[in-house]
Formats: sequence, C-alpha cells, structure tokens
Amino acid sequence: MRTRFIVNRRSGRANRVLAGVRAFAAQLGAAVVLTERPRHARDLATTALDDGCELIVAVGGDGTMNEVGSALIGTPATLGLIPCGSGDGLGRFLGLHGSLSHSLEILCSGRPRPIDTGVADGHPFINLAGLGFEAELGARFNRLERRGFLRYLSTGARTLHACHSQRCTITADDAQVNVDAFTLAVANSAQYGNNALIAPHARVDDGQLDLCALPAATWFNVLPLTLRLFSGTIDRASGVVHRRGTRFVVERPAPGPLHTDGEIHEAGRTVEFAIRPASLRIMCPVP
Repeated sequence: MRTRFIVNRRSGRANRVLAGVRAFAAQLGAAVVLTERPRHARDLATTALDDGCELIVAVGGDGTMNEVGSALIGTPATLGLIPCGSGDGLGRFLGLHGSLSHSLEILCSGRPRPIDTGVADGHPFINLAGLGFEAELGARFNRLERRGFLRYLSTGARTLHACHSQRCTITADDAQVNVDAFTLAVANSAQYGNNALIAPHARVDDGQLDLCALPAATWFNVLPLTLRLFSGTIDRASGVVHRRGTRFVVERPAPGPLHTDGEIHEAGRTVEFAIRPASLRIMCPVP
C-alpha cells in the first residue's frame, strides 16, 4: 500500500515523534512531508492522492486530521492518524490515541473503517463542529504560539468570562426549538478530546449527528456540568438541549465564528450542519 506521512510539527508532540515516524516510514519506503503554513496539510494530502497514495497519515492534532481527512472524503484512499494534539477527540474515540508505537502498530495491523463525516456551513468536519464559546475558545487557542492542555485550560478560563449565551433557533427534521445556548456542539464522535464527552451516545457510523447546546456557565452549574461532561451524562443535565438528526439549521442573533475540528471560520447568522454517511475510510484497530 503506497503511503505518505504528513506531519504538522507545530501540533502538540508531533515534533517529538518525528524521528520515529521517519524511521518507520523508511521501512515502508514511504515519504514524510512537513507542513509549512496553515491549510498546507490539505494541499499535501491532495498531492498525495494525485501521486497514487492509498494510505495518507496525518501526524498532528485535530486540525491536521481535519485538513488531511477532508481531502480524502469521497475517495478510495484511507486516512491514517497518529494523534499528537491537545485533545485528540477522534483519536481517543477510535482507540488510536496513545504512544507512537501504538499508533504505528495500528497502521500495520488495523483495517480501514468507513465512517461518517459532517459539513458545517460548507466546511467539512470529521469529529465535531460548533458555535459560541467553543468556537471563540478555538479562535483564541489557535492564536497562541505555544499550546498544550494546560494552556487550553487557562485560555478556556479567560474565554469563559468574555462569552455570553445567544438565543438560537434550531431546526431539526422539521421540528423547531428555541434555546439560550452558551456553546453549541454538533458531534460525529462522542468527545471534544481528553475524554470530555459532549455527545455520549454519538457514533461515527450511524448516519446521524448529535447536537448538544449548553446553557451559560454560572458559579452554581459550572462544576456539575463539568462533572457530567467527563462522566458521560451531559445530555441529562438540566438546561442542556440534545437532538439527533441528519441535518440541523441553527439561526443565531448575529454572525460569528464557527469551528470545524478546531479550525476557525467566520459564518453568518444561519449555519447549516449535515451528515455525509460513510464518506471517509480511516485505519482503525481490529475489534
């Protein structure tokens, strides 16, 4: 299987595992290419497809996974993933997260698994997209020169005080609901990353998306909501709106940021989310 590795050295621990990736790639006779700018990973993945690569491996965080994976949607090529970011939501959900040797072993012994992907306002996403607090947090985090889980937490604390809930109208399968959403996630897999389960019952191959809208954080609910987020019960918390469907239209008071797997885009007042069933192949452990 002709293979190419695409490495974003700026993502988490990607630079630390680069030597091991290069040694493994040399055994396969595979090329290793490095990203040089934002959105470069998608261009490199497109080139790999043009060169006839059948397995294209993203080495980096969720943004790198999104860039590489979005180029592979609807093609016969398989996405490989060596998760190296701050959260690695999809990698954790699929059992790919861990040591470099663990990820490399899956590339050797795993099998391609068809999974769904989503599209938000025309932008593809593989793990999760969202509006409100989480999009603003992503925008601030992406501007940092140095990243990591602790910096993510500190940036989140500062962003928490700067954001406010928005009155949104959500249309799903011809049913409509109005919510005051502090943050709104549309999930393909169950988690943001670091085992924070925003959509505990989401599955990547069920042909549906899970929408979860959370109310504004207060001194009274922030701890209970956080505990529920990590215990897999956030969808049962008071004030949380959860819906499942193949398409959502969210209308909010004003334009603002949208994130797709942590990548930030400006979007209008109305944002549409939709599923693309079984549109991407990803190398996963054999059950």
